[in-house]
Amino acid sequence: MAALRIQLDRARRTPLAAQIYSAIREGIENGRLASGARLPSWQDLAAQLGVSRGTVRVAYERLIAEQFAIGLGPAGTRVAERQSRSSIPDCSPEAPLLPDLFYEFGHAPLPFQMGVPAQDAFPFKLWSRILTRETRRAAAAPVTYPDPRGDPELRKEIAAYLGLARGLRCNPSQVLITGGFSGALGLAIRGLQLGRMGAWIEDPGFPLTRTALGLAGLALTAVPVDAEGLDVAAGVQTAAGAKLAVVTPGQQAPLGMTMSPPRRLALLAWARRNDTWIIEDDYLSELQLKGRAAPALASLDHGGRVLHIGSFSKTISPALRLGFMVVPPELSRRFAELAASLAPAPAAGMQRAVAAFLRDGHYLRHLRRMKRLYAARRETLLRCLGEMAPNSIKVQATAGLAVVILLSKSASDVDIASRALEFGLAPRPMSAWYMQPPRQQGLLLCVTNLNERRLPADCRRLLELTR
Repeated sequence: MAALRIQLDRARRTPLAAQIYSAIREGIENGRLASGARLPSWQDLAAQLGVSRGTVRVAYERLIAEQFAIGLGPAGTRVAERQSRSSIPDCSPEAPLLPDLFYEFGHAPLPFQMGVPAQDAFPFKLWSRILTRETRRAAAAPVTYPDPRGDPELRKEIAAYLGLARGLRCNPSQVLITGGFSGALGLAIRGLQLGRMGAWIEDPGFPLTRTALGLAGLALTAVPVDAEGLDVAAGVQTAAGAKLAVVTPGQQAPLGMTMSPPRRLALLAWARRNDTWIIEDDYLSELQLKGRAAPALASLDHGGRVLHIGSFSKTISPALRLGFMVVPPELSRRFAELAASLAPAPAAGMQRAVAAFLRDGHYLRHLRRMKRLYAARRETLLRCLGEMAPNSIKVQATAGLAVVILLSKSASDVDIASRALEFGLAPRPMSAWYMQPPRQQGLLLCVTNLNERRLPADCRRLLELTR
């Protein structure tokens, strides 16, 4: 123990045995005590530290139990073999995760930030009351495994809501509760057993979807979108044999157009002819700022080819990490078993709170308020941009929650977005949403978290960066 000095603080509330254990463990972990080094006997260390042998024995037994040391009987106690620090590859836990999609996690949303609802309009008091009540009920529930498909009450409420708001008639047995959109997408990829087959994705399209399908090993085909949504004919011409298409027909992400009825029928016909699956990403549900939202694509599916995915991230809060998927009836058993084995539904308390939020009518009222608020904020943003730069930039209002600023080919939207972040603004570079060149240079400005008092200054700063 010459390489390690143990200093005990008898004034601390921490037991002496725990202090000895911590000091020796730290020496092992930082390499001062090498693998195979012999530790002093209980008697020697007890005499050195002025403690009882029983105190040292407790510390040694804990080190042995946690495999930091090995007890060899009469041969003493030695440090266990451990991988040296030099052989462990360096990794930075501070490295940003998917920087094209996310800023710092856990922070309040910034102006223009995509993918997050209004921070100032969230019904905190109501939600806290519901969440507290339902968490207590969940804690008092029987101590047993919950339904891995999700809380039955929530699945029933979602099925009822989809029938009312999205024109999608389904049974609660077809509904699975997931860990947000990502959890549903992962479940779909596993359940459809696509292997390394081909998949259509919209171009431009949600970068997370592209990343997830690529990580799953699917061969991706970028299919362009136009004013009618996904160009089905272009997809057939490029990759007719693909076995999956992931689309955002309600409000295309990020351009916001709704897929036209002829395109919807063409997509469904292609899926039926080729035994192909369609994943419908209904990320905004009925949160359409202009007019009434079109019914879900799955409401037209009579061949069992569409898996409908929704979440509460954009309508309530992404902090819920709560989504859902509706599968065709013939797939419900397979997906239920898959959920039970690999991806059971999230915590019951949160599920029950969302179920109560829907059941008591709060969700629909909340959506109506958000529609009015977001529509007003979008108009304010468009007016502000129009007054400040009527001719220098091209501004495009979408049917979704974003306003698009189109830039010249010589501009770098990635560089502009990076510099804007230094001023507390969070526009998204549009080029990151494209898979194939030429990638349109532009900025996506979400309208949900705008401060009308600061908006003129924010717009002025943003326009200065684009020049």
